[in-house]
Amino acid sequence: MAVESDLAPPLSPPVPGPGPGTLSDRLTSVLRHDLPASIVVFLVALPLSLGIALASGAPVAAGLIAAVIGGIVAGTLGGSVLQVSGPAAGLTVVVAESIDKFGWRVTCFIVVAAGVLQILFGLSRIARAALAVAPVVVHAMLAGIGVTIALQQVHVLLGGSSHSSAWNNIVELPSQLMSLHGGDALVGAVVIAVMLGWKYTPEKIQVVPGPLVAVFIGTVLSMVLPTEVERIVLDGSLFDAIGLPEIPDGGWSAVAIMVLTIALIASVESLLSAVAVDKMHTGRRTNFDRELIGQGSANVLSGMLGGLPVTGVIVRSATNVHAGARSRASAIMHGVWVLLFSVALAALVQQIPKAALAGLLIVIGIQLVKLAHIKLARRTGDLLVYAATILGVVFLNLLEGVMIGLALAFGLLLWRVVRVAITAKQIPQSQRWLVTIDGSCTFLALPKLSAELAKVPAGTDVTVEMTVDFLDHAAFEAIEEWVRQQEHGGGSVEFVEIGTARMADALTGPPSRGFGRAVFDEVLGPWRREDKHANPLAAGVAAFHRSHAHVVRPHLDGLADQQDPDSFFLTCSDSRIVPNVITNSGPGDLFTVRNVGNLVPEAGDASVEAALLFALEELNVRSVVVCGHSSCGAMKALYSGADTGPGIGPWLAHAHPSLDQFRGGHPVAEAARSAGYGEVDQLSMVNVALQLETLHRHPAVRRAVLERGVRVSGLFFDIANARVIEVTIEGLAHIDDADDRAVPELV
Repeated sequence: MAVESDLAPPLSPPVPGPGPGTLSDRLTSVLRHDLPASIVVFLVALPLSLGIALASGAPVAAGLIAAVIGGIVAGTLGGSVLQVSGPAAGLTVVVAESIDKFGWRVTCFIVVAAGVLQILFGLSRIARAALAVAPVVVHAMLAGIGVTIALQQVHVLLGGSSHSSAWNNIVELPSQLMSLHGGDALVGAVVIAVMLGWKYTPEKIQVVPGPLVAVFIGTVLSMVLPTEVERIVLDGSLFDAIGLPEIPDGGWSAVAIMVLTIALIASVESLLSAVAVDKMHTGRRTNFDRELIGQGSANVLSGMLGGLPVTGVIVRSATNVHAGARSRASAIMHGVWVLLFSVALAALVQQIPKAALAGLLIVIGIQLVKLAHIKLARRTGDLLVYAATILGVVFLNLLEGVMIGLALAFGLLLWRVVRVAITAKQIPQSQRWLVTIDGSCTFLALPKLSAELAKVPAGTDVTVEMTVDFLDHAAFEAIEEWVRQQEHGGGSVEFVEIGTARMADALTGPPSRGFGRAVFDEVLGPWRREDKHANPLAAGVAAFHRSHAHVVRPHLDGLADQQDPDSFFLTCSDSRIVPNVITNSGPGDLFTVRNVGNLVPEAGDASVEAALLFALEELNVRSVVVCGHSSCGAMKALYSGADTGPGIGPWLAHAHPSLDQFRGGHPVAEAARSAGYGEVDQLSMVNVALQLETLHRHPAVRRAVLERGVRVSGLFFDIANARVIEVTIEGLAHIDDADDRAVPELV
C-alpha cells in the first residue's frame, strides 16, 4: 500500500459516496465538503512532498511538480473518487537508485516510460492481477523502505549527507555522530518530538496536520538559533524547474528493468491504497483499470515536466475521506493549492531547514515498520518471508528484496498446499490396519507415503481412507503397486474415498484438483434422470459403501443395540424434505414419522399415535417437532377442493380444521401473508400451527411437557430458498445462530 505514515489522524467519520445529481447541488457539495477537505490535504501533502524529493536525491521542485500533477491529473482521470495521488515514500529508494545510476533527466524518462506501461496495464484490463501479491511481502517492502529512509536521513539530521547504501549509512554513522552539527540536530530532534507527540494533543488541535506543525516549528527554531542550518535550495521558481527528460544513450536493459520496477511498484501501491480507501466510505467503488490509466497518465506528464513518480497515497487519501470529501474535486483542488503555493511562496519554501524534513522522514520511515504487521506475520507463519524481504530491500535493492520475498512466499504456499497428512496404524482390538491420506497426494508425497505404507505388515487386511483433493499419476502408481503387493501376500485392501479425487479417475485424464463443493453436491444432490446408471438406487448404495459408510460407521456402532433420539420429528412424505439435512443432524438424532400433509389425527389413525407414544414413553425424546413445507401437494389439494379419490380424500379430512382456520383469518396466515408467502404456503403454515394445538391437547404430550420439560415446536421449510422458519401457534419466527431459544427445539 502506498503509505507515507500514519500521520494524519481521523478528522471526521467516513462519509457516503458522491453527492447529489443536479449541477447546483453538486456545486454546493463541492463548496461545503470538498473545498475544506482539499485545504487539509494540501497542508499534509506539502511538507511530505518536499521531504520525499529530498530523500530521493531529486530536485526539491520535483516533489512539488509530482504533487500538483498527481492531484490534478490522477484526480481527474483515476478510477478512485476519493484517492489522492502524489509522490510517496514507497518509491523513494527506487528513485534514489535510479538517479544515482542514470542521472536525474534519464530518471524522468524512466518515469515517463513507466507511466506508459501503467496505461497499457489499464487498457489490457489486468489491474486486479496486481493485487495478487502476498500482503506480507508488501508490508515487508514498506518496512524495508522505511528502514532505508531512516538510515539515510539520520545523516542529514546530524548535519551531513546520506551515503549510497544502507550498509555504508550504518558503518559511517559513528563518525557522523562525532562530527554532528548542533543546530541541524536540534531542529531535527524537535521535529521528531513534535511528530511523535502530536497524537497526544487535544483533538481540536489535531485538526491542524502534525507534519505541517512540526516543519513550521522547526523552521521558526532555525531562524532564532545562533548557529547556521542548511536549508532547502530552489533553483528559481517552479516553472524554472520544468525540463524535458533525457533519452538514455545506452544500458537499455538496466533502464528497462528500472521502468518495470517503478511501474509495478507504483501500480501495486496505487491499487492497494485504492482498496483501503474503498473500505473507508460507502460511495462508488474503484474502477481499477481506470485507476491505472489515471496513474499512468499522471506519471507520463510528471516525467515530461521533471517531476517524481506519482502513486496513490493512503495518508493523503485517508485524510481526504476523514476531512469530509465527497468527490474527486477535493484531490484536484489540493493539486491547485500546491501549484499556487509553489509559485507564489517559493521564497518561503527555501526557509525550511533540511534537518526539519529529515526529522519528518525519519518518523515516516519508522512508522512504515508496523508492529501489527510483524505480529500478523508471526501468527500466520510468514515471519521468515517478512524478515527476508526487509533484509533484501535494505541491503540489496528494492526489486531484489521483493523478488526474494515473493519467491519465499510462493515456496511457502507451495509447501502448504501440496502438504499431505499420511498415517498408518492398527485399528484397536482388531487385526485390521487403517491408512489415512488427507490432502494433495502428489509425487512430492512419495517419500512419506512409502514410509507409512511400509509400516503395514504384509498379508494384513487394510482400509485406506482417502480424503484427497488432488491425485497425480506418480502417487496413484505408488498406491496401486503397494495394493498389488499386499493382495499378493494374502491381504485385502478396501478403499474409502471421501475426497473429490478418486483412484478410478486417475488414468482417465490429466490430474486436476477437485473442490470441496463437489463433495456436498455428491452427498446432498438428488439422482438425475440422465444418470448413467440403470439402477440409481443400487449405484447410490455402492457409492455409500465406497465413500460414506466408513465415516458414519463409528457413530452407528454406538447405536447398534439401542437408540436415543433427541426429537420426535413429524413431517410430510414429500421427497424434497430431508429431515437430517435441514436440521444438520445425524444417525440416531431424529425419530422420524412421515405422512401426507404432516398431520396428527385426533382419531381414526393408529400409526402416528403409536409412534408418538413410543417416542415419548419408551425413547424419552426431549422435543416434538412438526415440519411443513412450501408447495405442498396435500395442501394444494385441500385448498382447491379437488376430488382426490377414495384413497386420499378421507386422509385429508383430518386437515379440514386447518382450512377452516385459514379462511377464518388465523394469525399465522396473517403473518405468512405479511412475509410475502402465497395462499397455499399460508395454509401449510396454519396446518402446522393446528397440529401443534392437537399435540398440546394430547395427554401423553401434556404429561411429558409437565414432567420432563419436553418442547413442542413447529417448522416450515421454504424449498426454493432452502430456509427453515419457526411456526408457533400464533405466528412466525426466524431461526439463526444467535437464536438460543430455538436451538433446543431443533436438535
